[in-house]
Amino acid sequence: MDRQQEYVLRTIEERDVRFVRLWFTDVVGALKSVALAPAEVEGAFEEGLGFDGSSIEGLSRVFESDMLLAPDPSTFQILPWRGDTEQTSRMFCDIMTPDGQPAMADPRQVLKRTLAKASDLGFTCYTHPEIEFYLLKSEALGSDGQPVPVDQAGYFDHVPGGIAQDFRRTAVAMLENVGISVEFSHHEAGPGQNEIDLRYADALQTADNIMTFRTVIKEVALQQGSYATFMPKPFSEHPGSGMHTHFSLFEGDSNAFYEAGAEFQLSATARHFIAGILRHAPEFTVVTNQFVNSYKRLWGGGEAPSHLSWGHNNRSALVRVPLYKPGKGQSARIEYRGIDAAANPYLSYAVLLAAGLKGIEEEYELPAAAEDDVWSLTTAERRALGHDPLPASLHDAIRVAEESEFMAETLGEQVYGHFLSNKRAEWQDYRLQVTPYELQRNLGIL
Repeated sequence: MDRQQEYVLRTIEERDVRFVRLWFTDVVGALKSVALAPAEVEGAFEEGLGFDGSSIEGLSRVFESDMLLAPDPSTFQILPWRGDTEQTSRMFCDIMTPDGQPAMADPRQVLKRTLAKASDLGFTCYTHPEIEFYLLKSEALGSDGQPVPVDQAGYFDHVPGGIAQDFRRTAVAMLENVGISVEFSHHEAGPGQNEIDLRYADALQTADNIMTFRTVIKEVALQQGSYATFMPKPFSEHPGSGMHTHFSLFEGDSNAFYEAGAEFQLSATARHFIAGILRHAPEFTVVTNQFVNSYKRLWGGGEAPSHLSWGHNNRSALVRVPLYKPGKGQSARIEYRGIDAAANPYLSYAVLLAAGLKGIEEEYELPAAAEDDVWSLTTAERRALGHDPLPASLHDAIRVAEESEFMAETLGEQVYGHFLSNKRAEWQDYRLQVTPYELQRNLGIL
């Protein structure tokens, strides 16, 4: 037994922890949980905890249903929202086959495989997400059938005694209590919309943190009588919720994206990385924007990027290179602005990193930076500049991904197949719906 496992067992005993929740996700990123008695934790470390994988979306087929949860002791945390009596903790798990091999259908394993490939190339990947969400008065809809935000404030607004302000203070304190460092938080542009930015961490830890973050945000909202949603576009007239993520690669202690004196201080490695993301973005959009509603955000304005472009400090671009600060070469990074707040972080970071690595390996050529506001250009102007569109709907995104060798290779056969099957079913359900828009527009005149 290693030191981390010993630490967990000792802490469980010393803190009188009554429940140990083992967390993992299905193929679309829904959090799954099973509560373990403290006396069973040591056995779970040694042998794993058996469960029926065929009952979890995309995890295994019925005839190979037996799977094992292997808790990762480095992710052990006490859950503060459960209170001080009968304390509850959690650990994230890797999913294993009965013979002890990593399960190919485990989203966490997909990211770990991609990070291992980065490591083989000499890189460590760090990420920093900016997570947006809406805070609503309750889970119920208003009299007009629309969700009701908790306030009418806007970007960076300070509202004395405001609900969102108190909410963010409580949420940030709780995030810090579970070991998630927060950089800053503020009110976003939409009414009831908030943003909380997490500090840089390695990509696997960040993905685990995002899953915990969503749980914390929803728990705090429920405690305060409101409801939090990471739905990409809950309001047609207000901005959607994204999860802009900053990426950087390090070679040892050196930032591989930085080159003094180069244009925008960007190294050749960084330029190839961006080129890889731009080339493969249409193929992986089905993962970074996995719901029907995701495309209402991408194509609904409000600073959401919908075309292949990159730029220096250009917030209309899909990939943004933040402003360089003199003497801050170690902070060189790129920001991918397409990903939305509801994405599966394990698969999303895997495909983004894999695309960038492919660009580095094959030395993709980076096109010219977008200097104009991409949103204000005409279709002809964007076409002339090479700013091709991202998929316009989930259906379009599925079709591009179905023809992508890159996606099949990155996700692996099982995740690739199950994920696309899930998305086809969602699109089929959606396209059979008769929407209020159709009734309002057509019922009285047709």
